[in-house]
Amino acid sequence: MKKERIRFKNSEGIELAAFIYHPLDRHPRFFALFAHCFTCSKNLNAVQTICNTLSQMGVAVMSLDFTGLGSSEGTFENTNFSSNISDLIDASTYLQERYQAPALLIGHSFGGAAAIFAAGSLPTVKALVTIGSPADPKHISHLFDDQLEAIEKQGASRVNIGGRGFRIHKSFVEDLQKKDLGTFLAQLKKPLLILHSPQDSVVGIQHAAQLYERAFHPKSFVSLDGADHLLSNTVDSEYVGEIISTWAKKYIPAPVVPNDTKGHEVAVRLAGQGYTSEVKTPYHHLLADEPESVGGNNLGPTPYDLLMAALGTCTAMTLQMYAQRKKWPLEEVNVYLDHDKVHRNDGDRVEDKSSKISRFTRNLRISGDLDEEQRHRLLEIANKCPVHRTLEDDILIETRYK
Repeated sequence: MKKERIRFKNSEGIELAAFIYHPLDRHPRFFALFAHCFTCSKNLNAVQTICNTLSQMGVAVMSLDFTGLGSSEGTFENTNFSSNISDLIDASTYLQERYQAPALLIGHSFGGAAAIFAAGSLPTVKALVTIGSPADPKHISHLFDDQLEAIEKQGASRVNIGGRGFRIHKSFVEDLQKKDLGTFLAQLKKPLLILHSPQDSVVGIQHAAQLYERAFHPKSFVSLDGADHLLSNTVDSEYVGEIISTWAKKYIPAPVVPNDTKGHEVAVRLAGQGYTSEVKTPYHHLLADEPESVGGNNLGPTPYDLLMAALGTCTAMTLQMYAQRKKWPLEEVNVYLDHDKVHRNDGDRVEDKSSKISRFTRNLRISGDLDEEQRHRLLEIANKCPVHRTLEDDILIETRYK
């Protein structure tokens, strides 16, 4: 994971802090902008997991701290809903000037409402995602219902939100009253993905229904069954990142851009402290990992799984090409592979590990109206696939610094 720390000034001259999660080859499918929940920050585990998952799937993501929160400068009590929207617009401007304008806005909880309003001022934004978001910004005031009277009379009051103290001004509450999200959303007419948990005890599931009803098509809803409001379980936030990446392909096609790699070069980057590795082929992103039993996270196939997959796919493709050329009625090919270490000769000493070699066991199941001669020929052709030949050749591996 390549997480770049940046700082930039908003339209008020206040310095904001943000992370940019870059994909492996730094040629992203597109840029996304993430808005965190009320009084949260870019450091929330769920935010980092979602952004990291998206970057592993080729999406560059900026997550920022709103004014007065996290590592950003400014005072929270002097902010309001409108300033959050303005911060998102300023962040978009920063991305457009230095990288690429965001094509997707993602908002968690209160940040989802801010993302919807910000999208109206950002023509480059092609789609929106809300996660556990309210259908009305005024919903946030339920967190300090007991202080609303004091805020009204005194102009401001100290409130407790999530175990932390914040000073809320009357202007903050008044600003919420001015924002009609339902009407705005109906007029926005941008693709919208709504992600919400039926068990969300902070923002009830009825808010997702209201957002869906008010939004213009195309719109989609995915239930985050079993998740809490803050997506505390890493599995839930990883799932959210995967869903967003897949859904966005429909509305934000990947641009045709030059690739860092030459020919068929593959790039690999170790992500984090474990064994999870990001893999970038000239046109695809994937993950490799190790099982949890050996300290991995089991987020992808192991290196030997990938090696066997290369042999298996090459075998199947080669048989298909040969059968098509011969006009044989080959219907389906299944290749089953395994790998182990065996002694080259029966007489080798068991304790002599140097006498062991790798053995790939490949079993074929071929379907189609084929006679025995054709099946036997296909078995011979399987041994001629390019990856098979490469594995049997003398191989030279050169390692150098890049």
